Amino acid sequence: MKLILAIIRIAKMSETKQALSEIGLPSFTVMPVLGRGKGHGDLEKAPFVDQALLELIPEMPRLKSKRMITLVVSDDNKQLAVDTIIKANQTGQSGDGKIIVLETVDSVRVRTGESGDITLD
Repeated sequence: MKLILAIIRIAKMSETKQALSEIGLPSFTVMPVLGRGKGHGDLEKAPFVDQALLELIPEMPRLKSKRMITLVVSDDNKQLAVDTIIKANQTGQSGDGKIIVLETVDSVRVRTGESGDITLD
């Protein structure tokens, strides 16, 4: 089993949700997060930012709102999930996101007590 953490743009959430559902991986958790990569978070170019308010925001480092998807998949579905997330989110621009894949020991369905890959359906 693999735990996939994907940090993506908020605007790409619906497209990502649809893409994962279409490949048979509709179960995941999403959380709002703040973060930054190597970029500086160039808010001056963002059309939705009131330019007068920029003077009140410290210059560096700026944190951007993103979404973090948490998804547990079988080993067989790992590459399919990663490829699907990339396809739904890749624009070629800085800020497209990051995918982290971790080894997962087990998964347990609380309702039935079942464990293992069967709980991922």
